[in-house]
Amino acid sequence: MTEAKLAPNMPKWMVDHTNIYLSSGGKQGHMYTITPPDQPSRTVPSLLLTTTGRKSGEKFLFPLFYGKSDNSYFIVASKGGAPEHPGWYKNILANPEVEIQVATDKLKARARTASGEERAKLWKQAAEFWPPYIDHRLPEEGAEPRDPGRGARSDQLVVLPDRGPPGPLMNHGAGLEACGPARNYRY
Repeated sequence: MTEAKLAPNMPKWMVDHTNIYLSSGGKQGHMYTITPPDQPSRTVPSLLLTTTGRKSGEKFLFPLFYGKSDNSYFIVASKGGAPEHPGWYKNILANPEVEIQVATDKLKARARTASGEERAKLWKQAAEFWPPYIDHRLPEEGAEPRDPGRGARSDQLVVLPDRGPPGPLMNHGAGLEACGPARNYRY
């Protein structure tokens, strides 16, 4: 089994969401309802992504919204539109072998970054399940000019082709905590 932990700086809503997902074995938390600022509530599909830290070699868990295309899942490396890529994306650039949980299904995948026509197609799908992603596009991708403080980084779309179950079933430990040492759980 693989040890994994939630990053200690994860926002509280993500920690709470992950705890529900894990404690229910994926029966709850897969469809996540959230109310973005100045927007209506939305219910979005979410998965749990486990990556290997590029510096530490430790396993880290991230709850992320996802879409599905053919036999693959895809996620957006948005970090809420921040000027730098999220840590999980940097981790998969260093080691693309990941594990995911989608509802109660646990799978292995080899992550890859979408490009060209595939990327354009997936962007449209991503904007359907999470319209705020539209605000993260660059002007050359058809977006309005941004707040200069946002930076000039294009969000990447990451494809997660299904490679089958990861082996032994996950054995989740106690709940994870925000803003402190993350507790380990077995994956």
